Amino acid sequence: MSKFFEDYTLDETAVTRTRTITEADIVAFAGLSGDFHELHMSEEFAKRGPFGRRIAHGALVFSISTGLTIQMGDSDNIIAFYGVDKLRFTHPTFIGDTIRVTKRVIELAPKDGQRGVVAFETTVSNQNDQPVIVYQDRVMVRRK
Repeated sequence: MSKFFEDYTLDETAVTRTRTITEADIVAFAGLSGDFHELHMSEEFAKRGPFGRRIAHGALVFSISTGLTIQMGDSDNIIAFYGVDKLRFTHPTFIGDTIRVTKRVIELAPKDGQRGVVAFETTVSNQNDQPVIVYQDRVMVRRK
């Protein structure tokens, strides 16, 4: 069941299902984005880097976080992705890490009689409950 603007409440929290980051994800994202940086693509290069092994693209993990959010099923009344602020990559995501997204409503802003904007504090965490990405995002949602 999809939520209307009026169905959201401040401090309401929701958690998505999990998803494991794979080698195939990294290769496919590199092909789509053109980002073939060796930190993502070369094990030998990455061994000498700050993380000791290859890491997933931050933009890939962010993109997957948006997909996990949509899979929660509240998207029928979303009119548009309205923006993202304060995006930070706080810890590397490695091949084999399993992520999940926690979203907390931090602001409700009516626009007019037909739509409003819901702002979230969003945290993407790995299997060790360590935040790997944090950001604030907004979606425009239909009103009842």
